[in-house]
Amino acid sequence: MTGELRTTRHIVVMGVSGAGKTTLARRISELTGLRFAEADEFHPEANVARMRAGIPLDDADRWPWLRDLAAWMAARHAEGVSTVLACSALKRSYRDVLRQGPPDVEFVHLDGAAELIRERMIRRTGHYMSASLLDSQRAILEPLGPEESGMVLEVALSLEELVAAVSARLGLPPALDVHVDVL
Repeated sequence: MTGELRTTRHIVVMGVSGAGKTTLARRISELTGLRFAEADEFHPEANVARMRAGIPLDDADRWPWLRDLAAWMAARHAEGVSTVLACSALKRSYRDVLRQGPPDVEFVHLDGAAELIRERMIRRTGHYMSASLLDSQRAILEPLGPEESGMVLEVALSLEELVAAVSARLGLPPALDVHVDVL
């Protein structure tokens, strides 16, 4: 297959912490074969320590992290591997950095009532992101612009409804074979 051009897809499931990004992105990965990554796992320990302490990250904390995520997607694109990334991507400028990775990035913004998201955050265990940071995330959230490739979905929908909406809108039928590793 040397010299053959392969098309890849790169989807970022975005929104505030507790919106269900990881759950949806993992499910999309399972059903389609897109390579999954959790953006939180790319944070340096200093960022994690700040969030554990309830201190919101600022842009200076986020820029290197976002560049690492864009580089990860670009490397997968170069390998011919499609991806789905769970990442907050709260500001347009953050999404602009992510778009500097592979040639095309599509966004799925999970949005909904703060009360529902806060309740989810309080119930979950083993995550360093405190529910106290939800308000700071909502304050900086910039919705997708009309020129940005993506869609907005309501967090109150069931996982099955979310997956069906993403599959229909982005043309990702179940068991789509887009995950090809280059030897």
